Amino acid sequence: MENLWRAATRQDPNPEDYEGVDFWTNPERAGWLTKQGDYIKTWRRRWFVLKRGKLLWFKDPGSVTRTSAPRGVVSVDLCLTVKGAEDTVKKAFAFELSTRDSTMYFVADTGKDREDWINSIGRSIVQHSRSVTDSEVVDYDSKTR
Repeated sequence: MENLWRAATRQDPNPEDYEGVDFWTNPERAGWLTKQGDYIKTWRRRWFVLKRGKLLWFKDPGSVTRTSAPRGVVSVDLCLTVKGAEDTVKKAFAFELSTRDSTMYFVADTGKDREDWINSIGRSIVQHSRSVTDSEVVDYDSKTR
C-alpha cells in the first residue's frame, strides 16, 4: 500500500538525483534518524546515508545495496541551513534541513548523534555549495593574527 501511495504522489526519487554516487559503500556518515513525512506528517524511522553531497534514506541498512534505490534523496548543494529544531517540533534531538522551497525535520537518537549529523551535513553543504568557489574559500586556521 505504501509503495502505491509513493508512486501516486511521485515520492520516489529520480535516479538522476543520485547518479554516480556509490551510496552502498564507505559513506561519509550513516545511521538511523526519524524523519517527518513530506505530505503525511507522520514520523518514520529510516536509515540515512550521507555521501558525495547527497543525503539519501532507506527503509533499513539491509536495503542499502548496489542494486537498491533510495526512498528519498536531498542534494545538499540546494540546502541553505541545518540547525537544531527541538523548539519547533517539540521533540528532543530534533533538527531541520532547509532549502529555498521546503524544510525537512529529523530526530536523532541522542544529542551527540544530532550534533554529529548537523556537523556532517553542514560540512557537506559548504563543500558542495555552488555559491562558494575554490578561490573564495579562506583557511582561517592558517591566517596569522
